[in-house]
Amino acid sequence: MPLHFTDAEYAARRAAATRALRDVGLDAILLFAPESQYWISGYDTFGFAMFQCMVLTREGHLSLLTRMPDLRQAQHTSTLRDDDIHIWHEREGATPAQDLAKLLSGLGLSASLSAGRIGIEGQTAGLTDFNGRMVREALGTLIEASDLIRSLRRRKSPAEIEMHRRAAALSDDAFDAARSLTRAGAFEGDILAAMQGAVFKGGGDYAGNEFVIGSGPGALLCRYFSGRRHLDASDQLTLEWSGTYARYHAAMMQTLIVGQASATHRKLHNLARDALEACEAAIAPGRPMGDVYAAHAKVFDAAGMSHARLQACGYGMGAIYNPIWVDFPMFYEGNPLEMQEGQVFFLHMILMESDAGAAMCLGHSVLVTRDGCERLSRHAPDLYLH
Repeated sequence: MPLHFTDAEYAARRAAATRALRDVGLDAILLFAPESQYWISGYDTFGFAMFQCMVLTREGHLSLLTRMPDLRQAQHTSTLRDDDIHIWHEREGATPAQDLAKLLSGLGLSASLSAGRIGIEGQTAGLTDFNGRMVREALGTLIEASDLIRSLRRRKSPAEIEMHRRAAALSDDAFDAARSLTRAGAFEGDILAAMQGAVFKGGGDYAGNEFVIGSGPGALLCRYFSGRRHLDASDQLTLEWSGTYARYHAAMMQTLIVGQASATHRKLHNLARDALEACEAAIAPGRPMGDVYAAHAKVFDAAGMSHARLQACGYGMGAIYNPIWVDFPMFYEGNPLEMQEGQVFFLHMILMESDAGAAMCLGHSVLVTRDGCERLSRHAPDLYLH
């Protein structure tokens, strides 16, 4: 089986999750988030796009209800035993939520359902509104518990930190590949292909969302969009990407300049670098995430650039699935959540000056250490000219 961690690590994760269940008075939790399923058992699939659910009981027993295509997927990638994998029958009028109810009954959890002692992960792309309503109609009262596993996943083990380091190395490799092709006349499609190819050649995976690329006016966007162009003799190229290793991410962001850098680009870069360094200085265990956002906003606002910045400046990194690699929470105004040693964050300083038609974005991933943070990228946040 392609398990990425030791049996002892998976056992420790399951033990921590069952303790958390007992602490909040739940007898079981319905895990719909693919990140939770992966973290606790290694189960690795995009089958969450259809109906599937993993059940964890307070005794530490794991069961999976999924479709037939994922039977062998679970056998191949997870710690689950064959008799813990259950398949719901696909047919016209199928109601997998009823199969889930039968599974819970077989696990002796009927009384727990009646007493309202079953939790559910509702804040996930792994549970659509349609399926969520179907589940609640079949099972009755469920307790929202999306943060139970998510909170355990935030602080990374030494083995997970190593995965992030490998992901960061792949991000750096992808950036090197992009820089080698960035020049006047270069085709964006070739740059994307080289970046993704560098990740694959390094043993990495697809990222949790598309790599973002935009040049010219498209450099002021921070989302992927369809349609490729060739770079002009004087141009700007914004990239946001992440190397991914064993599903763990370490995102980066950069605006590259083709030709001569304008005074505006140089000004924006200096501000973005100053803001990035201010954010790094604000990271330490026990400090609220809102402090990091405030540090970013202070630099930009003092320079009269409040209109060009965003309302968040980064977020958590982890083993994450589509549709986005954001592993919440985010750095936003007033976020009281305290940072912890062992967390990994992506910091992005984004300036979009629409009046000047200029963009400047800088970003990389950092590890929270005992008294601050460590950059995971080998690249400095310089102004790159091509």
